[in-house]
Amino acid sequence: MKNTLILFLGLFLASSLTAVAQSENISPARKQAIDSLALEKVKDLSKYIAIIGSKDTQFSEANRVMDRAEELFAPGAEMGVSSINSSEIAYYKVRRYFERLMALNYDRVNITWYDIQYISDLERQPDGRYVGVITIFQRFEGTSIETGMNYKDTTKKDITIYVEKKQTQIAGRTIEFWDVMLGDVRVTETSA
Repeated sequence: MKNTLILFLGLFLASSLTAVAQSENISPARKQAIDSLALEKVKDLSKYIAIIGSKDTQFSEANRVMDRAEELFAPGAEMGVSSINSSEIAYYKVRRYFERLMALNYDRVNITWYDIQYISDLERQPDGRYVGVITIFQRFEGTSIETGMNYKDTTKKDITIYVEKKQTQIAGRTIEFWDVMLGDVRVTETSA
């Protein structure tokens, strides 16, 4: 009898969790809005990186932009750095990546992102979040006038996208919404 009761409760809880999970599915219209928001955040990151890396940007402005860029990421996210001169890929926490980018020893830095697109659809995870991947190509050009050094590379990067339901208070009411956060930025290939 006791085992039957435990089995019944287990089945009841499993079916309840399945019903809750199914009710949390994202509608096609909502998914399209989430995809647009994710792509917009990646494009914002692209602009922020160009500003932070530019030697024309004032220190105070670069710090302000770093703060804004950090807000796009999930806690603990890392960004990959590669070079055509080495097969190693180094990963840095987001803030440290931005600080290193700002301190690059070039007189001129130009960073552009292009061909931004989803390469994997959003997939629901056991914790209720959805995860997807956006791929981008980054063109980096650094020039040192004094030494005449000129470095260029193109890097393909995969950006993990996290989508989760959050809550906020507006006029005393709790409102639920889907939010997009960027995760790790992984280098997949680097070429000249």
